[in-house]
Amino acid sequence: MKAKRWQDSTAETVQVVLPNDSNPLGFILGGTVMHLIDITGAIACHRHTNMLALTAGVDSLDFIHPIKVGDLILLKSRVTCVFNTSLEVEVNVYSEGIESGERKLTSKAYLTFVSLDKNGNPAKVPPLVVETPEDEELGRQARARRAERLKRKAGDQGR
Repeated sequence: MKAKRWQDSTAETVQVVLPNDSNPLGFILGGTVMHLIDITGAIACHRHTNMLALTAGVDSLDFIHPIKVGDLILLKSRVTCVFNTSLEVEVNVYSEGIESGERKLTSKAYLTFVSLDKNGNPAKVPPLVVETPEDEELGRQARARRAERLKRKAGDQGR
């Protein structure tokens, strides 16, 4: 398997926030944002692995600022770390004012995907090229999140 750089598998989604995507206050629904995060993250995963994948977990989804009807919602995803049959993708969500062009970070999430072979079994993921100290730090943080997630999962199975 050939290693890939995170830049080779990034994904970006842009949409206008329409009234049917909003709550009574005129802001995009959190569930709609989560749906777009999952799709944009999955695209980065597919580009890295060239395989199908399932969302295995969402860590640290934070809603920082609301996005109002009429603004653009931009989602940018990148692979942060790969494991054996899974990988983590970071998704940053921004709002962009139509008239002002001002961009603001509104949400951030980390998703874990499990890659699947043609028979639906977990499949080995291509390695990720780590080139910079930032890449190393993102990988370290991803491994810490994974350790916590696996610890929680092991605790849940004991119930």
